[in-house]
Amino acid sequence: MSVATSLPHDSAWLHVTGQARYIDDIPAPAGALHLAFGLSAVAAGRIARMDLSAVRAADGVVAVLTAEDLPAENDVSPSPDFHEEILSSGEVHYMGQPIFIVAATSHLAARRAVRLAEVEIEESAAILTIEDAIAAERRFEDGPVIWTKGDPAPAIASAAEVIDGSIRIGGQEHFYLEGQAALALPEEDGGVLVHSSTQHPTEIQHKVAEALGLPMSDVRVEVRRMGGGFGGKESQGNALAVACAVTARATGRPCRMRYDRDDDMVITGKRHDFRIDYRAGIDADGRILGLEVEQFCRCGWSQDLSLPVADRAMLHADNAYNLPAARIVSHRLRTNTQSATAFRGFGGPQGMVGIERVMDKIAHRLGRDPIEIRRANYYDEADGHDAGSGIAGTAAAEDAARGHALDHADPASRGSASGTRGADIRPDPRGHQTTPYAMPVEDFILHAMTDRLAETSDYAARRTAIAEWNAASPVLKKGIALTPVKFGISFTLTHLNQAGALVHVYTDGSVRMNHGGTEMGQGLFRKVAQVAASRFGVDASRVKITATDTGKVPNTSATAASSGADLNGMAVRAACDAIRERMAAFVAERQQADPASVRFEDGHVHVGGEAYPWEDVVRDCYLARASLSATGFYKTPKIVWDRVAGEGRPFFYFAYGAAVTEVVIDTLTGENRILGTDILHDAGASLNPAIDIGQIEGGFVQGAGWLTTEELVWDEKGRLTTHAPSTYKIPACSDRPRRFNVALWEAPNREETIYRSKAVGEPPLMLGISTLMALSDACAACGPNYPNLDAPATPERVLAAVARARGAG
Repeated sequence: MSVATSLPHDSAWLHVTGQARYIDDIPAPAGALHLAFGLSAVAAGRIARMDLSAVRAADGVVAVLTAEDLPAENDVSPSPDFHEEILSSGEVHYMGQPIFIVAATSHLAARRAVRLAEVEIEESAAILTIEDAIAAERRFEDGPVIWTKGDPAPAIASAAEVIDGSIRIGGQEHFYLEGQAALALPEEDGGVLVHSSTQHPTEIQHKVAEALGLPMSDVRVEVRRMGGGFGGKESQGNALAVACAVTARATGRPCRMRYDRDDDMVITGKRHDFRIDYRAGIDADGRILGLEVEQFCRCGWSQDLSLPVADRAMLHADNAYNLPAARIVSHRLRTNTQSATAFRGFGGPQGMVGIERVMDKIAHRLGRDPIEIRRANYYDEADGHDAGSGIAGTAAAEDAARGHALDHADPASRGSASGTRGADIRPDPRGHQTTPYAMPVEDFILHAMTDRLAETSDYAARRTAIAEWNAASPVLKKGIALTPVKFGISFTLTHLNQAGALVHVYTDGSVRMNHGGTEMGQGLFRKVAQVAASRFGVDASRVKITATDTGKVPNTSATAASSGADLNGMAVRAACDAIRERMAAFVAERQQADPASVRFEDGHVHVGGEAYPWEDVVRDCYLARASLSATGFYKTPKIVWDRVAGEGRPFFYFAYGAAVTEVVIDTLTGENRILGTDILHDAGASLNPAIDIGQIEGGFVQGAGWLTTEELVWDEKGRLTTHAPSTYKIPACSDRPRRFNVALWEAPNREETIYRSKAVGEPPLMLGISTLMALSDACAACGPNYPNLDAPATPERVLAAVARARGAG
């Protein structure tokens, strides 16, 4: 069976040899032009004068376009409710906003030419920070969005203890290896073929068609692969694709565009930065009785995807914890900065950091181990759940899957998961097990997962050893934290939870598969090919994976929300099953058997006690004129969501995980290191354990980077000063945990997903929250006060937190 097998990424060999072809590697016809944007040099104002004569006269320049030259719509917004100009028609809203296009005979010529523009902008006061936007009442909705469950105010007022505070959470640059890129080829019938590095081909198709005044059927978008996306290519590729298509129409020549890294970082959106204020009433055992959370989300200059991002931050304000009474308030603030956009987790990570800070502060107030407080506030374990019979993906299993040795955990610490609930976990007496948005939590498994991870990571003994170390070490302090993840899987915009597929079986038995998902390195194509191979009972090598193409599968959703395998795997399964049914009917009639008895296994078709080679049956079906091609469609069931009321079931299911991270800080410099991380993650019945483990490792490191080293800094004029690898620090290989154990929790999904697997794209990023909480624990070891460590926990912020812990500030 091809599923549940650790097969390598379909392009692994091409990746490591440098032969994988990305957008800028696609050969363009002779005469192709290269594009660059001219950018605003101020954050807010109105264009008073623009002289582009020197630009037009520059060497190699063929065309220069402004907003007045656009043939139809000047809009690249992913939101139907907000107009986002591709080129400014007068107003400028952030430093780096495109205001004109240069098309030249080379990339370098276009880059040089844009610098010759004479642009005068009447500058106005820029709104840059959350506090600026609050004071100016600059927001994207009339007022804050408020969701409530019960009435937390009286619960807080009568509580044994009340804690409150605030945490700031920085944004994050996507830093995909392949930058934004597009190539547009004009076609003889007036249409256009667009190659784009995008997670959302249909949106590119839609925006290009609008910009050219064409029907969508005249625009075809193709994507074979991206060199990383992380949400940064969900909407941010629109501008390049439209620019290329419009210029190709104006010049009659193929046009390509790619951002240099500096331009990419200056122009494109980031993860939303947040300020979260909280107030909680707790009982003597540390259980939350009432919680009030206020989330301030800096969205940037345009709406982009900020409203659903802010919604998901609200949806994950509970993380793994049953809140009997809660009030969650969200402010979506407009500023003169890059338009913040989708990023892995899509607001969920920010919401989770807020509640994890609350849990840590409760533990500090009560002098308890934070894991006890988290356990006490968990949702109840799901009734009758299958907790699984073991753990897959420990160091030895991972080594076998990957074929090389890794410096993972001591084998003595490994074992099988018992699936039993901890004896100290009591039923929660506080009320119904529903989220703050009224969704029942029916699949909760974190009690058993926490027990198992605490055991395999030796959490209790390590915590004791750390306390002894800290008592004897005046300069270096260690910290440890175990944090959980409960992440909802589905698009919160319900109609996006659909997918299509197209499958062909050829007369030699080979299979060609196409679907609406895009490959950005996450292994989606390999997983879905394994699904097709499994349905036909053939080796995965028989299945040809083809580029995502809007001309083959229309009206696709973005590859986002961790739903790529869930949606497209089911759509491909439906297409394969339609072909299987035709083949089974033919074989059964020939053998005078029941079609339901026909099996497709081991490269053969089994019927009536006989086994016929797959390719022979395919040939015979063709000769009998049975169709060997089919489309498939899938829509996620059970989802009902009222965004305005903040009630319903926005998610099909939850994915779970937990991480234990140990760190050390230098109290003289703020320098810190991750010493070790142990992860237990729920991937359901994994389609490909090796790929899932890789996603978990990468997600954790990216999440830890967001919360530690990755700092975005704007100056007082709105200029992004961290706009290159020299000034913006993503995690390097040396920043990974010295000891890194990753295991999969083996239990099938309760819901009927593809082979009972679970999404594994976004949830692992939030395992990185354990790093921030461990650093906070290390800072707390320096004195009696809670350190209130903000994110990212740079050395400067660590030093400030140490001073607060000591009472010095």
